[in-house]
Parts: sequence; C-alpha cells; structure tokens
Amino acid sequence: MVPNLLVLGGTTEATALCRALAEAGLAGTISFAGRVKRPVRQPLPQRVGGFGGVAGLVSYLRAEKITHVVDATHPFAAQMSRNAIAACAEAGVPLVALTRAPWMAQEGDQWTSVQSIDAAVAALDRPATRVMLAIGRMNLPAFAPHPQHFYLLRLVDPPETPPPFPDHHIVVDRGPFDTQGDLDLMRSFDISLVVSKNAGGTGAYAKILAARALRLPVIMIDRPQVPERRELHSVQAVLDWVHHASTDLGV
Repeated sequence: MVPNLLVLGGTTEATALCRALAEAGLAGTISFAGRVKRPVRQPLPQRVGGFGGVAGLVSYLRAEKITHVVDATHPFAAQMSRNAIAACAEAGVPLVALTRAPWMAQEGDQWTSVQSIDAAVAALDRPATRVMLAIGRMNLPAFAPHPQHFYLLRLVDPPETPPPFPDHHIVVDRGPFDTQGDLDLMRSFDISLVVSKNAGGTGAYAKILAARALRLPVIMIDRPQVPERRELHSVQAVLDWVHHASTDLGV
C-alpha cells in the first residue's frame, strides 16, 4: 500500500506542500473549507466543504483509506484543527500540523495584543477613527457595534452581503502583498489604526511592516488555542515525516 494523504488546506504552505507531494509522486487530496470562492488551483485533487464534524471526518478517512493527515489550515481555523486531532485519534491515522511561527513585535511596533475577536471589538470602543480591518470577511459582523469608524476592508472575495458599516471601502485582492503597496494603501485612505489576526508567515506581513513604518498602532489578535499535537515547520520536514510514518506503519 502506498501513502494516501489528506491535506487540510487554506494556506500558502498547503499549496507548497501539495506541489512537493505531486513532484514526489505521492497520492493525496487537498480539502478546503469553502470560505474562499476561488481557491488557488492545486496539483492534487481537490475537495471543498466540511466533513460533518469529527464523525464525518472519521468516516471520510476510513472510506478513502487515508494513511496520513497534514493539517495546513489557517492558524485561526481552530475548530477544524480540533476536529482533525480527534478524528485522527479515533481512526488511528497519523496527523501532523504544518505550521508557521506567529509574528513577534519588533522595535518600532505599537501593538495591543488581544486574545479574541470579541476583545478586538471591545478595543474599538473609542472615538471615530480610520481602521484597516484585516480580519477576513467571516468576522466582519462582529464589529457592527462600532459603526462610528471608517473601515478599510481587504478581502479575497467580494462580500455576499454589504458589510455592517455605513462608512467603508472594500479592496478585493489576494496576497502575497508587498510593503510599498500596503504603505500606499494605508496612506491613500489615511489609516490611523490596523486590526490584524496574528497569522504569521510572509504573505500578509506587509501590512505589519507598513504600520511600523507609518508608526500606526496595531490591535493584534492572538491565535486560538488547540490541543497539543505534533507540529512541523517546513515542507521537507513533512515529506520526511510521511516517509518515516509510512515505515512505522508498514505502509
């Protein structure tokens, strides 16, 4: 039996991993949650949509004879990560997370770290200002209690319903972004505050560099906690893990 992987995708790291798996001749499927209408095309077969909780994922792993699972979801896709941990334990399928280090405040950064989206919303209980709200479209409704601000929204897809803010501007774009572009964007909209998830990686770091250069305060939302699991930090490390896990399982 040859390895048959399930990659839980949604990050640039997942795309790089799928490319490496295809080049190595390894079989696998990448799964997307379906929150992005136009996911980046992958060199592996794709599926889109949820599994139906832990029980549904267990059934999928067994039906598709999955031998390894790699969780390469966004650091804020905590529920999917929790489901993967529980399902792989129940199905007896090896699991590893391909993760990236969180951003750390550097000299010149003016961060206020908060533990959740709700805490970020509370932090905006202040006089009207001009906010770059870089948190994705799924969490926009949470910020409706503070309509006094102007909100600059950069989204991968246009929202299906208008954002709950009377004063806003939407930029539809997909990263990776560059620092000069984000500097120009923040200056053109006279941004005075940035709200960001601590996604880590390089694709979205430009806004943090731009905020530092402009000496703008940043409300930084910490990552949600997930149960302990094995984590690796490079595509090559995952490929090595697949080889060793396969050997250990007799695959």
